[in-house]
Amino acid sequence: MSTDRKHRPRRTTYWLCITAVFMALNVAMSSFGVPVPGGHLYLNDIIICTAAIILDPFAAFVVGGVGAFLGDFFFYPLPMFVSLVTHGLQAVVISVFSHYVLKKHPVIASGIGVVLGAVIMVVGYSLGRAFIYSTPEYAVIKLPYQILQAAVGAVFGMILCWKCKLVELFDKKVLRT
Repeated sequence: MSTDRKHRPRRTTYWLCITAVFMALNVAMSSFGVPVPGGHLYLNDIIICTAAIILDPFAAFVVGGVGAFLGDFFFYPLPMFVSLVTHGLQAVVISVFSHYVLKKHPVIASGIGVVLGAVIMVVGYSLGRAFIYSTPEYAVIKLPYQILQAAVGAVFGMILCWKCKLVELFDKKVLRT
């Protein structure tokens, strides 16, 4: 991978298409969950973390925040504004760390970003649930699922981007065209 990741795609057709595909994946992944004892595990955090590592902060917000907002809007509208703010902020933080912090160590920077993004997601959804459902107990009950969802998203996002070389492929095929 090129160590010079400052040449992010401008608002080109490629940028628009890639952002739209990631956003559609986020909507699809937030529309259904994997049943686990006592709840569901949603896999859209994998898409959010992967997109945030690859894309610029604005595109990451569109994928994370707007994508999760639309997924909730279509299938479960009550927490849609919590999703917009929480996943949007999560994606921006991951993207900023991935592109602007520790430029000589992009994997470490992305790792720090996804950890901070996971914390943002867990805290944001816990506070959002306590506010929406007017009961902190419900937020505490769902806390283990939020932590699991954030951890799965962070780990698989990092694996897809760095072990599967998605960042390298993106830099090579999209940024160079």
